[in-house]
Amino acid sequence: MAQENYDSRRIDGKSLAGKIEAQVRQGVEKLKGEKNVTPGLATILVGEDPASRMYVRLKHKACERVGIHAEDRNLPESTTQEELLGVIRELNSRNDVHGILLQLPLPKHLDSKAAMLAIDPAKDADGFHPYNMGKLLIGEEGLVPCTPKGVIRALEEYNVEVQGKHAVVVGHSNVVGKPMAAMLINRNATVSVCHVFTDDLKKYTLDADILVVGTGVKHLIREDMVKEGAVIFDVGITEENGKVYGDVDFDNVVRKASLITPVPGGVGPMTIAILMEHVLTAAKNA
Repeated sequence: MAQENYDSRRIDGKSLAGKIEAQVRQGVEKLKGEKNVTPGLATILVGEDPASRMYVRLKHKACERVGIHAEDRNLPESTTQEELLGVIRELNSRNDVHGILLQLPLPKHLDSKAAMLAIDPAKDADGFHPYNMGKLLIGEEGLVPCTPKGVIRALEEYNVEVQGKHAVVVGHSNVVGKPMAAMLINRNATVSVCHVFTDDLKKYTLDADILVVGTGVKHLIREDMVKEGAVIFDVGITEENGKVYGDVDFDNVVRKASLITPVPGGVGPMTIAILMEHVLTAAKNA
C-alpha cells in the first residue's frame, strides 16, 4: 500500500483539539454575556525546569485562544512546602480563579501529594485530586485527568465502538493508565492493564482492539505486537538527540492499525483542549 494511503488512519489530534477549543470559546463568550464571568486558570510552576515551563506556556497560549484569563505563579526552586500550600490556599479562596493547575514534577524537597490534596476539588483543572479520581471510579466523570479524557473524545469523534471490545492499557500511572482503564470500564470495554514489567507484553497487545500506550519507552510497541485493524493511542514521549519519539513505532505500526495517533500532534493537543474545557466547566459550576 502506498504511504499516502495511510493518512486516513492518522488520528488528527490538532484538528480535534481545534474543534474542542472552538466549542470552549463559544461557551466562554456565553458565560461572559449571561453572567459577566470570565473563566480563570491559575498555573503554579516551582523552579525553572525547561519542559515544565514549555508546558505552562502552551497552556497559557490555549487560554488566550479561547478567552480564558490565565495567571502564572512562578515560584523559586527554594519555595518551602508551607509557602506552596499558602499560594494554593489563596487561589482556592479567590472567586476569579476557577481552575488551579500545579505543574508537576515538583522539586524533590516538596510533597506533591500534599500539594495536590490542598487544591479545592472543584478547581482541580487537571482532575488529579483523589476526590475527583474517586468519583471517576464510581462512574461519575466530572473533572478527570485530561489525557485519558482526550482519548475518549477521540474514540467518540472517530465513531469507534468501545462496548464489548478488548482495550489494553500499557502503563499504570495515576495520570494516564489508571484513569484510562476506569474510563474504558465505564463504557463497558473489557480492559487489561499492563506495564513495562508485564511478562509477555506482546500476548496482551496482540489481542487489543483498542491499545493505549503511555510508558515513555521509545518504540516499545512494534508492528509484530499489534493485531490488524487495532485502534492505537500513543501517549508516550521520549526525546533523543533533539528528536521526539513515541512509545509506538508509528511508521511500521500504521500499516496494521485502523486508526493511530502520531507523536507529536496526536494526544498532546487534545490534552490541552480538554484542560480548557475543564476550566469552563469549573467556572459554570462555581
